Order: sequence, then C-alpha cells, then structure tokens
Amino acid sequence: MRENGPVTSATRQPVTPAAALPPRLIATDLDGTLLRDDKSVSDRTVAALAAAEEAGIEVFFVTGRPARWMDVVSDHVHGHGLAICGNGAAVVDLHGGPGAHRFVKVRELARDNALDAVRLLREAAPGTMYAIEQTYGFYQEPEYPKMHMEVPDHLAPAEDLLAPDAPGADEPVLKILAFHPTLDPDAFLTLARLAIGDRANVTRSSPSALLEISGPEVSKASTLALCCAERGISHEEVVAFGDMPNDVEMLTWAGRSYAMGNAHPDVLAAASGRTAANNEDGVALVIERLLTERA
Repeated sequence: MRENGPVTSATRQPVTPAAALPPRLIATDLDGTLLRDDKSVSDRTVAALAAAEEAGIEVFFVTGRPARWMDVVSDHVHGHGLAICGNGAAVVDLHGGPGAHRFVKVRELARDNALDAVRLLREAAPGTMYAIEQTYGFYQEPEYPKMHMEVPDHLAPAEDLLAPDAPGADEPVLKILAFHPTLDPDAFLTLARLAIGDRANVTRSSPSALLEISGPEVSKASTLALCCAERGISHEEVVAFGDMPNDVEMLTWAGRSYAMGNAHPDVLAAASGRTAANNEDGVALVIERLLTERA
C-alpha cells in the first residue's frame, strides 16, 4: 500500500525515567542497538524479546535497513512480525522469511523531491555520490562506494536513475543514500538539512559521511506513530531504544526512551533514559527490568 561518530562509555545499569504507563509496545533500532557489533542477536536478547511478547507487549524492529537486510532478525519475530524499514519509508511483514517480505505500507519519496534533493546537495557539497533505494531495487552512481557488497541493479548518474523512463521507474523510491568522501559526518548532515530544507527528510545512521534522504516528514517516529494509532497505542505506552541521529525523533516521541551506552551525543540528549551498550545487551537489560516491574 503506497502512501504519500562519537560514542560514550557504556553505562552498566539503565537509568530509568519517571514512572509512566505500563508499556504496550517496544520499538528498537537494530544496528548499534539490538544487534551486537558482529550483527548477532544474543541469547539473552532473544529471550527478552520472547518474554515481552509473551507478556502481551508488541515488539517492533525500527531500522534504517532495507527489507532485504532483515534476515538478521527474521528468525526472532513473534506475534505480528512487522518491522519498520528504511527509516520509516516502509512497514514490512517479516513472516515470509528472507527474500519473501511483504510490504504492508510504503511512504515513498516523490521523484521530483528526490531530484531536487540531489541537485541542491550537489551544489552545497560537490563530490557527493548517490544511490537510490527502492522497494525491490537498488541503483547507484558508478562512483558510489560498495560499502555493503551490494550488487546494484543499474549504474548511472542519480538524475538518470530518477528519470521517468529509468529502470525501475514503476517502483516507489524509499530513500536516497548520499555519501561524501571527505566531509565530517555531522557537518555533512547539518549542511544537507540546510540545503534541502523541506523537500525531504535527511538523517544518518552510519559512522561515515553517509546520509539517508526520505520523503518529507517520513521518519522512524512518524511511521511508528501511524502503526501505534492503528493499534490504539499512545506514545506514553511506547518504550524505544536507539543509538544514532536517525533515532532521535523516535526517542523524543516515545513515552520512555533509552540511549545505548555507545550512543551518539544527540541521542543521549534526546532519550529520557540510558542503558548499557549494544555489546552488553542494553536492550535486554531494560526489557527484563520492565517485565519485573509488571509482575
């Protein structure tokens, strides 16, 4: 359905925010948050997620990853099995397993907006290289680095990839990836937001100068809010976890939110609580405490 850096030292125990409504939904980022640095999910975390679902608390994976990269958690879905991918650009049913994901909701980036974003950022930051993430296809400029061993479906300048007659033109654009080889990541993000303005939403989740550009007002927070509204869940009943700037809106929106011990400074400022680092099962630590409080 289509619709329009730096880290801190780990905190051993979570800092619990002020008393809130009992949680009905847990929203967790993946990389740098739920996943360990080797991209595994620890046995303790698997058990905590299962216990939360057993207690009647829904679990949403909320990630910048595309649907095809969700195999890291496909074995750990319970209940509804939905995930928010592409920083809010898509809601995906993971029950089909790797390669068989079903798009439940798509919040695309209009091609006119995408072209404007590419043009404005080229002017503001010469040397920027682009890739285009669509529902099923991945397209990139020839110079764009092969960061994830991704095999692109087509190579061409971004303007050609976004043209009406481009390969995959009948597919929604979920986001643009913009990489700069020399700029500081946070400086690049600030520059891009100023240059692009309200034509698109710009964020980042990588330690490198790699930006993620989505449709206006499309974010993890806004799509999570839509999913919660469909379930009659208020933001006060949501507990969220994250570590990078693309998590800030979600952490600000949720009734209770936790920055990982390895989080970016902006995330530490946005979250209402802190927990241990991703390699120290910080998400599981909080879930265990929440379930104990409910008992």
